[in-house]
Amino acid sequence: MTSAVRSSRPMMVAGGAVLLLALGLVALMLVRPSSSAGSAAPAAAPSDTSVDVGFARDMSIHHQQAVEMSFIVRDRTSDVAVRRLAYDIINTQANQRGMMLGWLEMWGRAKSSSAPPMEWMGHTVMPKGDGSLMPGMATDTELDALRVAKGKDAEVLFLKLMTAHHRAGAEMAQAAAAAAGTDEIRNLAAGMVRGQQSEIALMADMLKERGSTA
Repeated sequence: MTSAVRSSRPMMVAGGAVLLLALGLVALMLVRPSSSAGSAAPAAAPSDTSVDVGFARDMSIHHQQAVEMSFIVRDRTSDVAVRRLAYDIINTQANQRGMMLGWLEMWGRAKSSSAPPMEWMGHTVMPKGDGSLMPGMATDTELDALRVAKGKDAEVLFLKLMTAHHRAGAEMAQAAAAAAGTDEIRNLAAGMVRGQQSEIALMADMLKERGSTA
């Protein structure tokens, strides 16, 4: 083997190493673009007194009671239509509640507050007591009555309580859809308005079928 051949081997090895290093740097640049590329900074979290945070807190509480009432009536009647409505409310509102609590966590905001309910709407609501914290919410006495009712009586009481619950919830959602600062809350609230108004109409028909009104 000549000296020229022997000397070419380390040069080939060194050249290959340089090529691999260059390819690695290019790949790194593609995966991790430099800060000069103009990447947008994350949006600031809504303030603790914002519509977004206030709505997420209050509606999470409001939704929780709707889920609770739906679980109660599910076990108090065998009516297919009422049970289907209860399941829909459980699934929809439990999912929405999870989203709102998740956003509060992401924003670094507490999930509860000492501020009066619905203060974010620009007015203070005085709870009517007996466990009813906000407009539309059933009292503890009403929930106890639902727990012992059966059949048609349970259906009618549930539909009346849930209609009042939805009406107040839709009003809250309309306010948030109009005044919230984040797309997340605006879009979710607008969807709540549509969904709850549709269920209010459905429950009016169901009550009429049972010889009652809201």
